[in-house]
Amino acid sequence: MKPKRFDLLIFDWDGTLMDSAGAIASCIQAACADMGLSIPSREAARHVIGLGLREALIHLFPELPEAEYPLLADHYRRHFLGQDHDILLFEGARELIMELHGDGFRLAVATGKARRGLDRAFSHTGLERYFHASRTADETFSKPHPLMIDELLDELDISPARALMIGDTSHDLDMARNAGVHSLAAGYGAHPAEHLNAYGALRVCTSFVELANWLREHA
Repeated sequence: MKPKRFDLLIFDWDGTLMDSAGAIASCIQAACADMGLSIPSREAARHVIGLGLREALIHLFPELPEAEYPLLADHYRRHFLGQDHDILLFEGARELIMELHGDGFRLAVATGKARRGLDRAFSHTGLERYFHASRTADETFSKPHPLMIDELLDELDISPARALMIGDTSHDLDMARNAGVHSLAAGYGAHPAEHLNAYGALRVCTSFVELANWLREHA
């Protein structure tokens, strides 16, 4: 086995391990329709994936009265929770996480989900046992602020040089850059691969298979 370049692999969840970007975008659009708001394009709805829910809604509707954001968030959650148990991991994701864990990597999650949402995803997939730590957007600052990564590095006693952030949005890659860690882009998720080329990732992978093979060969 090659010497490890990284000790800690930090995964985003939606659009990176779970094929949920399309469902999230549709639920954002449905919530906006419920509120009688202008419905964002699919591209605009996908762009805010990875941010905390409140931050995502503010980004889409910066002029919305403050009292309306919780209502819009509730509509989104109602739509998403009605289908999240049917959303699947990318093919091969479960096997990759088990393999990396078995190879001795420390594994973590840094996600725009709330803790309750990540715990539901852990329960549905059975993957919680393979992750050594996790951070969610309601526990700390939203991406692209580096605090999620900083806290994971502190908790697991890993230096930035030995950590890799793996995510499918510019928010993930900016967070990695802000935290001083390398990143790997999942260009098959919420943000298109061509959009991610400008964010300094070690590689922009256009399929989950490519990402898995890169980790096996270079991590």
